[in-house]
Amino acid sequence: MTKYSNEGVLVYIGTYTRGQSEGIYVYRMDQSSGVLGFASKAIGVENPSFLALHPEQRYLYAVNEVGRFAGRLSGAVSSFSINPKTGELTFLNQQPSHGPGPCYLSVDKTGRFVLVANYGGGSLAVLPIQDDGHLGAATDFVQHHSSTVGPRRQRIPHAHCVILDPYNRYVFATDLGLDKIMIYQLDLTQGKLRPNDEPWVQVKAGAGPRHLSFHPNGRSAYVINELDSTLTAFSYDETHGTLREVQTISTLPEGFKGTNDCADVHVSASGRFVYGSNRGHDSIVVFAVDEDTGELTCVDHEPTQGRNPRSFVIDPSGTFLLVANQDADTIVTFRVDRQTGRLVSTGHVAEVPTPVCLKMLAVP
Repeated sequence: MTKYSNEGVLVYIGTYTRGQSEGIYVYRMDQSSGVLGFASKAIGVENPSFLALHPEQRYLYAVNEVGRFAGRLSGAVSSFSINPKTGELTFLNQQPSHGPGPCYLSVDKTGRFVLVANYGGGSLAVLPIQDDGHLGAATDFVQHHSSTVGPRRQRIPHAHCVILDPYNRYVFATDLGLDKIMIYQLDLTQGKLRPNDEPWVQVKAGAGPRHLSFHPNGRSAYVINELDSTLTAFSYDETHGTLREVQTISTLPEGFKGTNDCADVHVSASGRFVYGSNRGHDSIVVFAVDEDTGELTCVDHEPTQGRNPRSFVIDPSGTFLLVANQDADTIVTFRVDRQTGRLVSTGHVAEVPTPVCLKMLAVP
């Protein structure tokens, strides 16, 4: 791990630059109080909404969530080096994402490839990482096809998340437009996505799968469904890269009648709890996990103290959970009760324009 001179945790915040935001913001979190203090920002990059850290923690990658890049129908991916003393970002280069509206990216565990999901294009791309952190031209591109029967945003494919399993073998891409989780094998030699023997798993029609998170034990995975405000628990077969539905449960309290779209999902490092964000109800839902079956039991709904909570993140110690309220321009810090999983407000709020994504870098 890269050594830093100052104690604390670095928080990288991806934003939309269509308003007051200037790019990617870097904050330092005090590990005792959860207070966020501004450190630096990387300006001049358009809509760096979603972020991913290199496993060696020397580089950071960001989607540029735009419809056109370099005169073509495409978004882009930007690379940055991380200052080992301050955490400050230095821009390296950009590559096209080969589809409009990229909204998610991840880095494989060897640190050799960035995988990007293009929401507007309904496609995936693989970009190689060079030795100095720069991105090379895409080694693969996969276009999703067809559509589901749902209304609104389900007339065409919309790839919303692309993530590797804990063993760095299989790639899972949630497609909101298809109501499917597409499954690929990652060829680390050529940087290619090969369709798995079982190439997808279907969710309920109209669910709109958005984000996916694996349990630390590698035996379960959880998908949050944006359109019908549910969360689906799957058992995972690491040998064959297959998912089997175990349970689908509402993310909303009984009796809620308003409109809501789900966003993010994470499993606690302990594996005891799953958290999801509700936009509309504007809350974080807390579930307890049965680690034998992977099934969930609702524990609580904690208001996020802001509008449209997008990404959230749990700090490396499991003490704090930070929520990005996009439409309130705030990052709110909650303390995590490790016994119950419930969230307690710390009263600490950082003002950041249009925050979308939060990533943390542990600082020894």
